[in-house]
Amino acid sequence: MAESDEPWTEKPPRLDVGVVGTGRAGSVLGAALKRAGHNIRACTAVSDVSRLRAEALLPSIPILSIDETVANRDLILLSIPDDFISQVVSGLAATNAVSPGTFVMHLSGRYGIDILRPLTEQGCLPLAIHPVMTFTGTSIDLNRLSDCPFGVTTHDILRPVAETLVMEMGGEPVWVPEASRGLYHAALTFGANNLMTLVNQTSELLEAAGISNPEALVTPLLSASLDNALRNGDSALTGPISRGDAGTVREHLRVLANFDPAVTQAYRSLARLTAVRALASGKLQPIAAQELLAVLADES
Repeated sequence: MAESDEPWTEKPPRLDVGVVGTGRAGSVLGAALKRAGHNIRACTAVSDVSRLRAEALLPSIPILSIDETVANRDLILLSIPDDFISQVVSGLAATNAVSPGTFVMHLSGRYGIDILRPLTEQGCLPLAIHPVMTFTGTSIDLNRLSDCPFGVTTHDILRPVAETLVMEMGGEPVWVPEASRGLYHAALTFGANNLMTLVNQTSELLEAAGISNPEALVTPLLSASLDNALRNGDSALTGPISRGDAGTVREHLRVLANFDPAVTQAYRSLARLTAVRALASGKLQPIAAQELLAVLADES
């Protein structure tokens, strides 16, 4: 049988990897790279919890200093908080700790590859991959990586490398331009964090209303709402906002006034945004929208 001329049909070379930071994401992705056949040579772990994660997910892998972890590696996985990436990268560059030609990959959603510039200027090859999921920091996450989307940003010439690494870990690469990285991350945070807040606040309000098992009400309602929104967009809008029921909204604001003012303000802000979207989609008629927005604007 003739050999294939197609690129990437042969198994990519196995890389010697140093994992800097064994938090929830770093420990799991380090384990995923190991599962894919790469050689995890060392990792860093500062806290006791990080050490436990490293021992559980990267057993027998030496826990070393950061300089020892990054020395003579093919790939460095940086799994550190966003606010410290620049400091760590600058420190590694200042000490020439990383060899030219080394792939340096961070997991931050907020940043693209520009933050890796001090190392890139020394000949390192920058990769930004962001797993779009929440991590427990346990082996459960390894199976959850299957088809998990990863936001990928790098130089065009390195795109096949980044995407191959993502697929080897079980994920699905999604290209994110460097200039769009901030908006990309803001959008994901807007959805994921606010969704959790909405769910928990909804349950708390239902408990205050005397509902002993709010999850029984919330689960089918919000699951269906999420599914409908993803399938049908704004045309799936239902409820008093899309119907223009200003009197119902006014009553909601009245009863919510007994709670934290932040809850009422959040209701107003989200209701305004919903009304604008409902109006634009044709679900809400202009006359009804005018009265509804007037109720939402009245904070007396």
